[in-house]
Amino acid sequence: MPQPHDHRLFAVILGTNEIASAIGLQLVRAGYCVVLSHDPDPPVIRRKMAFHDALFTDTMQLEDVVAERVDDGMQVYQALGRPARILVTWLGLLDLLPVRHIDLLVDARLQKRRITPDLRRLAHLAIGLGPGFSSNSNCDVAVETRPGKIGLVTDARWTDAADGVANSLGDIGAERFVYSRFAGRWHTPVEIGTRVYRDLVLGHLSGVPVLAPRDGILRGIVRDGSEVPAGVKLLEIDPRGRDAQWTGTDQRGRAIANATTAAVRLRAARRITQRNPA
Repeated sequence: MPQPHDHRLFAVILGTNEIASAIGLQLVRAGYCVVLSHDPDPPVIRRKMAFHDALFTDTMQLEDVVAERVDDGMQVYQALGRPARILVTWLGLLDLLPVRHIDLLVDARLQKRRITPDLRRLAHLAIGLGPGFSSNSNCDVAVETRPGKIGLVTDARWTDAADGVANSLGDIGAERFVYSRFAGRWHTPVEIGTRVYRDLVLGHLSGVPVLAPRDGILRGIVRDGSEVPAGVKLLEIDPRGRDAQWTGTDQRGRAIANATTAAVRLRAARRITQRNPA
């Protein structure tokens, strides 16, 4: 039987990338109604590992969960009265705040170039992922996302700043990516999952051809027709041959999702302890 609108746990995740989507999967399985709120910077490239394309195709399946697009706050409110689900929207946080009190707010945009906002008091629990977060300054719980250090930040220090070093995939680092050299409109006819070869033209940025940096499988690419800023990832090549992955959640996404849900459980346990002291 559907729960009343005021009883369904309501989570808002800022971002529609693969990290936001991995977190959304865990939360919806825990009974939350989850809304992924799109932010255009940085653009999403690993779109087969995310719910992002639901913004354009109305629905998108990742693993065993189908997300659907919503366009206004009333649709979100009505979803709170139905079984747990994932919604993807162009609506921003300011549009979602009036819908109902937010139980969980997660900033999963992993923005490396912006000043992160103060999320405290906007939800019962606000979690910040990646660079620019501290539980003493702009969130209730910070989560480190750097490879080898993924997990909760249990003190008031800041998460590590972005260092410009890409994590390795099959022993290949930043050279598997192509970055935009200037702002412009991106066009590509190539689909994710395609085998590509070094120097193959994979798209055009404002008419300038963009070439594959190496042989491999196209793991991610900005959606055709997108406006992109300068200095962001346009595409990614997976060099691992038969071990290449371009769909579903990956190990890093699941690890960050696990750390995020651990923060939720930790806060819930603390509340129970505070209500029932020994």
